[in-house]
Amino acid sequence: MPTLTKLFSMEEAAEHNTKDDCWVVIDGKVYDVTSYLDDHPGGDDVLLTATGKDAKEEFEDAGHSQDARDEMEKYFVGELDPSAATIPEPKQEKKDMDTIQKIKDLPLQYWAAPIAVVGISIVVGFLYLRKK
Repeated sequence: MPTLTKLFSMEEAAEHNTKDDCWVVIDGKVYDVTSYLDDHPGGDDVLLTATGKDAKEEFEDAGHSQDARDEMEKYFVGELDPSAATIPEPKQEKKDMDTIQKIKDLPLQYWAAPIAVVGISIVVGFLYLRKK
């Protein structure tokens, strides 16, 4: 008799985002890595930052070996429900984008003084070196 795979929404998986209860999603598969946090070679913070999104890209970029992929299967708890809503944007990235937008929106007057100081420093440096 085939085993039924439990389906989770990304919101459900994202709720497990602490050191005491950590799930990661990689390529649509959900893993409970809570017991592996202390043993992960990259440290627990790498896994904790991978919660709340499908971390396939980060997993692939890290260059995990086949042994790591095999080890991962021990922690498999289910899959993302394909009928669930789309994957939400992680909150941290939204904060980063807000910060970038705020910097872009700063008026030119706030940039003028630092740019002037750098420009004057370069000119003074050239003049000093020219006298030698």
